[in-house]
Amino acid sequence: MYTVIGKANSRATRVLWMLEELGQSYDHVPAAPQSEGVVSFNPAGKVPVLIEDGTPITDSTAIIQYLADKHGAMTYRAGTLDRARQDSLTQFLLDEFDAALWMAARHSFILPAEMRQSAIKESLIWEFANSQKTLVHRMGEGPFLMGAQMTVPDIILTHCGIWARVAKFPVHEARLSDYLERMTARPALAKVLSMMG
Repeated sequence: MYTVIGKANSRATRVLWMLEELGQSYDHVPAAPQSEGVVSFNPAGKVPVLIEDGTPITDSTAIIQYLADKHGAMTYRAGTLDRARQDSLTQFLLDEFDAALWMAARHSFILPAEMRQSAIKESLIWEFANSQKTLVHRMGEGPFLMGAQMTVPDIILTHCGIWARVAKFPVHEARLSDYLERMTARPALAKVLSMMG
């Protein structure tokens, strides 16, 4: 049995969604970042944390890739060219989408008020728009990023799309908008989104 620590309206969305897609049982502890229940497992105080057999695993991307590998689903096999393409997409999304959204969040409400630079958001939105143009050229022909099979980068991109909507980062590319609409309609994600109330 897995335990997922972290509120559903955080990067814990990715882990909860992966477990739902895999049909795995889990306990959910909706702890806030920096809370005692989080810091005891992750000294940085960040969520999510996955606990398996008493061992904590941190970082949402590491967790969902571990789960995909362990259960042999939603990933290509390590050492294959498809897996290299998958990992390349994962890193691109983290560098170009997740990083921009995280930087905006830090300068909106996470950093101490005196350290925030509100003007940075405009440049981050510009970068986010340019990254969308690059991404649509890398998308596969199927319903998912890599084609016919849903993989780890689909979870990351869809979560970033949800985050972008909340942060008011516009999605300009029609192909990306259509993709996000399709992905957010998935029942497993709908279940996780219902936990955000």
